[in-house]
Amino acid sequence: MFHKENGCFHAIESYFSEALPKQFTFPFYYTPHSLCIAAADEVKAYLNFQTDFEHNFGLDDSKKGSKIGKMFGVMIVKTTEGQLGFITAFSGKLAESNHIEGFVPPVYDTLHKDGFYKKNETHVNSLTAEIESLEQNLELEKAQLDLEKTKLETTQKLEDFKKRAKAEKQLRKQRRVEAEGKLSDLEKKVFFENLKQESIQNNIDLKYLKLSIEADVIKAEEHLAELIQPIENLKLERKTLSASLQKQIHEQYKFLNAKGETKDLITIFDATDLGKAPVAAGECAAPKLFQYAYEHYLKPIAMAEFYWGISPTAEVRKHGQFYPSCRSRCEPILGHMMQGLDVEPNPIESAGKFDGELEIIYEDDFLLVLNKPHEFLSVPGKTIKDSVLTRMQAYLPNATGPLLLHRLDMSTSGLLLVAKNERTHKKLQKQFINRTVKKRYVAVLDGTLETTKGTINLPLRVDLNNRPRQLVCYEHGKKATTTYEIVEVTDNKTRIHFYPISGRTHQLRVHAAYYKGLNRPIVGDDLYGTVSNRLHLHAETLSFEHPVKREWVSFSCEAPF
Repeated sequence: MFHKENGCFHAIESYFSEALPKQFTFPFYYTPHSLCIAAADEVKAYLNFQTDFEHNFGLDDSKKGSKIGKMFGVMIVKTTEGQLGFITAFSGKLAESNHIEGFVPPVYDTLHKDGFYKKNETHVNSLTAEIESLEQNLELEKAQLDLEKTKLETTQKLEDFKKRAKAEKQLRKQRRVEAEGKLSDLEKKVFFENLKQESIQNNIDLKYLKLSIEADVIKAEEHLAELIQPIENLKLERKTLSASLQKQIHEQYKFLNAKGETKDLITIFDATDLGKAPVAAGECAAPKLFQYAYEHYLKPIAMAEFYWGISPTAEVRKHGQFYPSCRSRCEPILGHMMQGLDVEPNPIESAGKFDGELEIIYEDDFLLVLNKPHEFLSVPGKTIKDSVLTRMQAYLPNATGPLLLHRLDMSTSGLLLVAKNERTHKKLQKQFINRTVKKRYVAVLDGTLETTKGTINLPLRVDLNNRPRQLVCYEHGKKATTTYEIVEVTDNKTRIHFYPISGRTHQLRVHAAYYKGLNRPIVGDDLYGTVSNRLHLHAETLSFEHPVKREWVSFSCEAPF
């Protein structure tokens, strides 16, 4: 039970009879062990009724303050005496604190009042306050306005001069024409020379006007620069201090592994493609759990992480649901911390294997349509080379061009179109670009919907901290549109047809799971929902104009679920 008086170790009562897992959980893809589920249920019960701290998870409308959900983790552990129990942790801070009774502490406490971080943070904050004060200075605002006004006035002066010069030039031309029939040769010579001198003087006046204008602008810019320079100096000082402080912090985060070896954040991330630790690395629940277990000679048995609170604005996170550890921050750290542990094999490395023959639905001299099995790649991956593309290259050795016209996610099954030559590929590709190709997907959602049909517009981009997951992002995301219609609802499951207007990565999966989409994940979605026997998403129909026969063709393949 979750007894705080026992510290961070929570004993598991003897009536639990579940067999212990033979290997420790692979944290980036797992089905929670029953003991982890039971431990998480105890933590959830505590979070539901606790009065020890104030944090607005967004679950109670009466609570004030920012609504922030949190990731929590539980780890089943065994003491040196053989006592089974669990420890639990939260990611980041909770109730503006790193220490909550009953939860394991952080690997390094940046909030300790006597620590170097808090002392330097005070200096950083003072620099920020000074910068903000200077930026709000009325003299700075006046200098910015004066520069804008000077630029506008000088531009107007130049335009007015050029208009007058153009009019005067036209007048001189007219006077020249009139003088031709009225003046003698000598008089014309003198008169034309005067006109020439007027033109020369006009050009001189323009030159001096430009110099005067340039001087006025430079004077206004220099005055503004004098006011900005102290701000830039302070920003540089703050940036230098922050970088030094960040380096010191990363050196303090020292992570143990099962072999008793220690590495800091800098060393761990030096060996990655990132080259340096991302923000908040080491603050997630999983590293905290491992560190506490090793420091207190507890043997890790299994672990699971769950989300608690209101869904975040960008990610797909459901209250109370289990999720894998994040990849960009945690994968390098846990890769070190799990050394010496017997860990389950990475199921992703063994995924994508298909021993059977690909089912070809239709084939002629120009193209073919096939039924891609689920958990099979459309194109080769970093480690897995077998794919639809490599199979087609072997099946069509004399084909030219890129072959595939589109792709399906590895977990998605259904129809794929293949062009046998480059000309056919270009003609079909044009149809995809013009969005005249019609596609229908069938899916089963976990839950029921009140609507019968509709359209979802949610822009998507990759989650840089947790590839290949996608985020909803209105600032940097690419437009993604899906229409849908309900087929039937049975046993709290919704069978649905999706018609993607665009073709973004994981578009249908995110549009289904995201709280501003359908808020119902697809059954078996291991990224945005819960693991099942498979992802219940299938590309069921495909229609297009045959590029050679010039007739509309349509193909279908019934979903295997």
